[in-house]
Amino acid sequence: MSIDDGIIVRAATNDDCARVRELVFEILDEYGLQGDPDGIDRDISDIESNFTDRGGIFEVLENEEGKMVGTVGLYPLDDRRVELRKMYFVPEIRGKGRGKQILTRMIRIAADSGFKQIVLETASVLKEAIGLYEKFGFKETTDKHAPRCDRAYYLDL
Repeated sequence: MSIDDGIIVRAATNDDCARVRELVFEILDEYGLQGDPDGIDRDISDIESNFTDRGGIFEVLENEEGKMVGTVGLYPLDDRRVELRKMYFVPEIRGKGRGKQILTRMIRIAADSGFKQIVLETASVLKEAIGLYEKFGFKETTDKHAPRCDRAYYLDL
């Protein structure tokens, strides 16, 4: 799938794991958050078994030069709930409506896949992401599990 300004969205494979980890940890560091390769971030060490083989998806965004500029995943929790994970974009592509495009796409994919609810966890320092989720109608909940996340949301589909 192609979105504006030459950005391509494609399914990730295990060949992308190292670049995904680098991008995710770089963005976490930018916000003063710690990557957790043995905990919450272990899912990106084997994208195929943790996402694709479970009935979810993991996608990467790349620019025209092939540089990875974003990530996003849907991680099935059970037959009715899916978790939005690892929706991160590098600074140079933020503020251009891509979050809205990608989130719209993830909501459609989740609904089309038969899920009834999307859940997510995030950190308060990710103000732009929280604003986006709330504009889309995500409701805050107290059901959070990841140590670096102090906010949790859900959206009924």
